[in-house]
Amino acid sequence: MPEEILRRVLTVPVYDIADETPLEVAPLLSKRLQNKVWLKREDLQPVFSFKLRGAYNRMVHLTEEQKADGVIAASAGNHAQGVALSASKMGIKATIVMPRTTPPIKVNAVKNLGGHVELHGDTYDEASRFAKQLAEQQRLTFIHPYDDVDVIAGQGTIALEMLRQHSKPFDVIFVAVGGGGLISGIASVIKQVSPKTRVIGVEPEDAACMTRALEAGERVVLDQVGIFADGVAVAQVGEIPFRIAQRCVDEMITVDTDEICAAIKDIFEDTRAIAEPAGAVALAGMKKFVEQYSVAGLEMAAIVSGANMNFDRLRHISERTELGEKREAIFAVTIKEEPGSFKQFCELLGGRRAITEFNYRYADAQKAVVFVGVRTEGGRAERQGILQSLKQAGYEAQDMSDNEMAKLHLRYMVGGHAQGIQNELLYRFEFPERPGALLQFLTQMSEEWNISLFHYRNHGAAYGRVLVGVQVPPEQSAGFEHYLQNLGYPYVNEQENAGYQLFLRPTE
Repeated sequence: MPEEILRRVLTVPVYDIADETPLEVAPLLSKRLQNKVWLKREDLQPVFSFKLRGAYNRMVHLTEEQKADGVIAASAGNHAQGVALSASKMGIKATIVMPRTTPPIKVNAVKNLGGHVELHGDTYDEASRFAKQLAEQQRLTFIHPYDDVDVIAGQGTIALEMLRQHSKPFDVIFVAVGGGGLISGIASVIKQVSPKTRVIGVEPEDAACMTRALEAGERVVLDQVGIFADGVAVAQVGEIPFRIAQRCVDEMITVDTDEICAAIKDIFEDTRAIAEPAGAVALAGMKKFVEQYSVAGLEMAAIVSGANMNFDRLRHISERTELGEKREAIFAVTIKEEPGSFKQFCELLGGRRAITEFNYRYADAQKAVVFVGVRTEGGRAERQGILQSLKQAGYEAQDMSDNEMAKLHLRYMVGGHAQGIQNELLYRFEFPERPGALLQFLTQMSEEWNISLFHYRNHGAAYGRVLVGVQVPPEQSAGFEHYLQNLGYPYVNEQENAGYQLFLRPTE
């Protein structure tokens, strides 16, 4: 299969519509990582993503009858724009099925490129099933975003460009993985032309479908998929990409949300461009690789795969960047409720460390639990050192830097323990960001259950994140479990979360 992909790559006519994007050195990153870092700038394509390459290459192979009937695709953004622009250039009718949760900026972009948009479902999988139904009913050709040899060959042209643009072989190339079309195209070319170059795939740790598949030796379907890096939020890797990855991908790395946010900032500081989360995943993996293996002096490249992002999301990204760069740590610390205790606490942390956040509300005459952020430079080791020094000084302290509930919700709502609330359960939900989602949640909830806590913050994504406290008498727990199962929203029980126990759990 890789041999067939390379053969097709050599004859792909993508430059009828796509650009040969620059391969740029990143001087600040190179100095910091002590390796020569190159960025392949696919964010500079006409639709701000590499997806145009594969979509166009698939569509130039349509028969005249297929062109006359038209094409259809399912996508929440980048593939949709690639298909729409290709169809416009070729004079083909294009229907794009997008989830109802797709941000308006992406829907409007497809419309402006001449595509007819159908909004259906809340997820890509729902939109894809509907698109395939329409394809059968209306005799349209379905343009798959990644599980197609012509699509994969189109993406493989990126590797040919990189080989031409760089005077010697790369030591390592990092590629973001969603369905697998990009990495299978690049790996098919690289492993035949420059076999000593390592090709490493990078996935969000909550959407690691290729990692899981390679470990299992077969394709698996993830039960839940994280939605922060929506461009690579795929539950199951494609069949063709998986077979190619088994032969041509050397390693997989997973990264978390904070690491992705830090990589977005890194790209901005070297290029003044703002990558979307999926577009920065490869660089996040490179940084983690360097940290894990302590390598230096290598020629390393990362694909900046896209820049289609709502401006609203920058607020959330900037808030998480410091944690991702290991330049901030957050702690829950119990201090005495008396004058001067905060000053003593700050003195212990040391004048060289800036306190980035301090949340507290009076709740007890003897002690106060504070939520504090501290600027750091030494990563996890420094965090552990701070925690140890706090404990040695007699403080009760916990490191909350890796606590997702604390980072998403708690830091915005610390306010002391509620009084007199009984039978409170705490859950974290993901809501599709569309009209009626909250009403659906409330309508299905029994009026006997009182909402005792509610925190929501819009981050400009397809899904909103909600933290909810509900009073449920023990005898009604079975009914509440039934409600959760039927609701259809992903949820996490946070009852035992240390942040809830310290800051929010009701007192008698």
